[in-house]
Amino acid sequence: MKFTLGLLFFTLFFSACANAPLPAVAFLSQDVWQTMAKQERQKLSPKLQSFLNQYAQYFEESMLLTNTPGAAIVIVKDSQIVYMRGFGPRIVGTQDSIDEHTVFRIGSLSKGFAGILTGIMVQDSLMCWDDPVQKYYPAFTMRDQKQASRIRLWHLLSHTTGLPYHAFTHLIEQDFSVARIVTNDFPKAPLAGLEGQFYAYQNVAFCVIEEVLQGKTMKTYPQLLSEKIFAPAGMRQASCDFESIQSQVNKTLPHFATGRSSWQAHAISPLYYNAAAAGGVNASIADMGQWLKLLLGNRPDIVTKSTLDHVFQPVVKTDRERRIFPRWLPRDAASYALGWRVLDNQGETIVYHGGYVNGYKSEIALDRRDGVGICVLFNSNSELSRSCIPEFFEQWNACKQ
Repeated sequence: MKFTLGLLFFTLFFSACANAPLPAVAFLSQDVWQTMAKQERQKLSPKLQSFLNQYAQYFEESMLLTNTPGAAIVIVKDSQIVYMRGFGPRIVGTQDSIDEHTVFRIGSLSKGFAGILTGIMVQDSLMCWDDPVQKYYPAFTMRDQKQASRIRLWHLLSHTTGLPYHAFTHLIEQDFSVARIVTNDFPKAPLAGLEGQFYAYQNVAFCVIEEVLQGKTMKTYPQLLSEKIFAPAGMRQASCDFESIQSQVNKTLPHFATGRSSWQAHAISPLYYNAAAAGGVNASIADMGQWLKLLLGNRPDIVTKSTLDHVFQPVVKTDRERRIFPRWLPRDAASYALGWRVLDNQGETIVYHGGYVNGYKSEIALDRRDGVGICVLFNSNSELSRSCIPEFFEQWNACKQ
């Protein structure tokens, strides 16, 4: 039996939202997608294979130079995982190696899932990007009640509610719930700017999207993430709760430096699982390979190109924020979209996010025009995390010439 990508674009109905007329498409099973992938998989070109060999050599050498305890990397080109490997032990001092199914915490890479999940809800005509937050979460409040009533879904996901930088993140770290912080503390916070215009990175305000989605569907955020993304995308180890990662046998622990060349493993912390949309996702590098395929537009049965276009569209410049990769890109080359950073690399658009939580560091980046993406997960705050993405695109651009 043969399958064609044209089958996937059969339109069932169109969104009723005037601001986001996106088609909904039929789901195909993971088995069907695996069959299609096998049929469409092609032998790597010598040029692509040479690029992968060169980058792998750079990464292996850099692991040693930076004394990084463990990592995992996946590279996707178009619809194909072209490189995937684990490096180092799951726990320093042991013989258990990191492989493609070893689970990490991915920190703020979780924000990208929230943006795409909300986009799927809009795509399915369940809500609109311009809907007021209070429509689904009436308890949402701020010091300025009029501004609170004007906050839309996209304000939450683009960090443009007007709240000051990292408002009440310290309360997340004290294990307060988002709902409690919104009710008790948001009315106390002086606003730093107008909604949609003032950018300030958030964790608590970002996670209000969890309350919004639950208010609409009566399902928890973990349920929706599993039903709408993890399960259909074939992300078999992915989850967003503390109990799930604790029960995983094949997981790596976070590592903290104890000296210039030594690391010590620590227990996984339950913190930030109370803010799952901002930093609570757990995943293996194999899961992130499936995620990259989706982000590059190869799973239109789950999320359409129009939805991806909307989620990745820059909303606000992040000039006020410290520079991302300061030795690579200037401050004014960075914007924020909906759960994603958007970087201008000398005219080439890179969709990007980094993450840190509980000793784990993570990086993800993709060039949609070239159909290429990379994700790297570390079990430490490795120095290599600050160079692996710039080096990837520098080598990629040299390969294209």
